[in-house]
Amino acid sequence: MSHSQTPIHHPELAIHERQPCEVWTRVMGYHRPVASFNIGKQGEHAERLNFVATDCAMVTEDLAEASQQLPACA
Repeated sequence: MSHSQTPIHHPELAIHERQPCEVWTRVMGYHRPVASFNIGKQGEHAERLNFVATDCAMVTEDLAEASQQLPACA
């Protein structure tokens, strides 16, 4: 059985039909919209890098191994 993919048609919206996307971020344990940040904090937010875990199994194994090597707290 072969599956053919039909192209998805996305209609173009006029400027007046669009709405802004509000971006929120977590700051000090609670969520805030980025638009409410001052100009300096907005700049810091723009410079952030996204973390991407390439191999979660490897990361989990490394953490488990590292935690076994830590000395026990008294």
